[in-house]
Amino acid sequence: MHATQGFGYPLPDLDSPLFVSKLVLEEDGEADAMGNSETPTGTHARTERPKLAMAVLLRLTAEAYLLHDPAAGTPRSRWQNFLALQDAARNSAAARGLDDVQAFLPPRVARSFGRRLTRLGWTRDPWDCFSQRV
Repeated sequence: MHATQGFGYPLPDLDSPLFVSKLVLEEDGEADAMGNSETPTGTHARTERPKLAMAVLLRLTAEAYLLHDPAAGTPRSRWQNFLALQDAARNSAAARGLDDVQAFLPPRVARSFGRRLTRLGWTRDPWDCFSQRV
């Protein structure tokens, strides 16, 4: 399924402990009362192996928040402090086994601060990000 979607990224390691939920929808070939042929895993009555129709995989990631006092120190000292904290945060994330960290920038700082993050190796994801409160 992953390859046929053609998104151009490798299939992640599904054995990674960062994948905390793996949900699949199997198609058993028999339509339910509403004419759908998908049924939740484990509800197929046939003895043949059902066809995997869809999957949702939930992987842990981290969201970074930067809090600082804009009046503390000079711009240079604030930048140096940020660089030190960024390194510490990267090390902390790596020590916890995380693969990535996300930063969502408010529109009023996205352009200027985003350029600085880019120079530090952060990338701007070309994919649109959607979120949902649970």
